[in-house]
Amino acid sequence: MTDLHVTKLLHTRMRVSNLDETIQFYTTVFGLEVLERKTSPRGSQLAFLKVPNSDELIELTCFPPSGPVKVQEDLIHLAFQVDSLDHTIAALNAKGVRITDGPTQTSSGSRFIFIDAPDGYEIELIERPAGVKIV
Repeated sequence: MTDLHVTKLLHTRMRVSNLDETIQFYTTVFGLEVLERKTSPRGSQLAFLKVPNSDELIELTCFPPSGPVKVQEDLIHLAFQVDSLDHTIAALNAKGVRITDGPTQTSSGSRFIFIDAPDGYEIELIERPAGVKIV
């Protein structure tokens, strides 16, 4: 019997109600890059977004026959590291993006906030002091 060994996380898929609106959010607010847009064999509209300094992609999918997406509170979130939480907060305020929680500081010295993406997906933005690996 052979053991299965995963070698890398490639992407995370999130279903969204409006693909164009969600792409606009991630590219405008965070500067993510759209690497590819296509239609799957099932008819889903797909977009793959590149995150700076990360090999993992975010795959957005929109399948209107399934109806609108309703994300339950505290179900899932993405977390992005930022250099300066203060600068991030200022940039979000300038773009009209509301902070939904925080800023909060952990015992390790990390600081974080949460914002909402379209469809109610939460995004955590974390500033870590040098040498800290986990929030």
